[in-house]
Amino acid sequence: MSSQKLKSAAVFAGLILLSLLCLGLNVFTGGSGLSVREALDGLFSEGTTAWNIMWKIRVPRALAALLLGGALALSGYLLQTFFHNPIAGPFVLGVSSGAKLTVALLMITAAGAGLGLTSAAMIGAAFIGSMASLGLVLLVSRRVGRVSTLVVCGVMIGYICSAVTDFAVTFADDADIVNLRSWSMGSFSGTDMDSVAVMAAVVPAAAVCVFLLSKPIGAYRLGESYARSSGVRVGLLRAAMITLSGLLAACVTAFAGPISFVGIAAPHITGAMLGTSKPITLIPACFLGGGIFCSVCDLIARTAFSPTELGISAVTAVFGAPVVLAIMLKRKRGEAL
Repeated sequence: MSSQKLKSAAVFAGLILLSLLCLGLNVFTGGSGLSVREALDGLFSEGTTAWNIMWKIRVPRALAALLLGGALALSGYLLQTFFHNPIAGPFVLGVSSGAKLTVALLMITAAGAGLGLTSAAMIGAAFIGSMASLGLVLLVSRRVGRVSTLVVCGVMIGYICSAVTDFAVTFADDADIVNLRSWSMGSFSGTDMDSVAVMAAVVPAAAVCVFLLSKPIGAYRLGESYARSSGVRVGLLRAAMITLSGLLAACVTAFAGPISFVGIAAPHITGAMLGTSKPITLIPACFLGGGIFCSVCDLIARTAFSPTELGISAVTAVFGAPVVLAIMLKRKRGEAL
């Protein structure tokens, strides 16, 4: 076995162990005062207070952090590949903000009309918003040649969507937006097992589709001309990458609101750990890395200032923004050379 394969195997083993460790820490720690023994007993004592805390609060939240963190990382990886831009991501390009806008409008409208919302409706609304934002970014990309200008335009689109969302939330009836404010800041709180079941159906299915695109993505990363000469239908591949990226980002926003920097930081961190950019290796590692990143950040958000809970985006920004800065500085040095 080559040294690269040994390194990849070691990294994957480490990522899997870290994922399980993060899951355990998120399940068995919290501000409810349960000891580890009480929490463990609560997993099997249906109807007790401990059981309710474990299965209605901690377990679904921990699973959501892993699944949605992985979804964000893959969405960011696809956008970085599509635009050939290392700092492209669903939050930076305004994709998450577009999804946030449509979901917020749907929640306010449904609450005002006294209607309930299904998970499918939430994901559908978020998908429409994310694809609308991506459509605007793609229109801009046709007219600007510089990648930096494209990123700035994406950020502006995100700000516009966020401003409209804030305007709608401000003038909505308080009764209509009980959880909307915390959701709009990004949060895994309030997740239940029914929502996790939907995530477990959508996110892994989309992740498998991304993995099946590993070979054409590998060719595309070497240039569109090379991809075409290798028999890749570039137009179809680009459409698939945009659709899957939008779906993954939409699923995250529908359940947890907009979460910043995970989609940028996780692919680069896992790529540096593996020492390779091969999609067939990087895609599953990226999914695991994103889940770990979000799980650690959610643990900090819940426990650092307990009983006060931080917005998850505040924590992910603290750890993700330095990664983005490092990428930009490294790229600047490369241009200077």
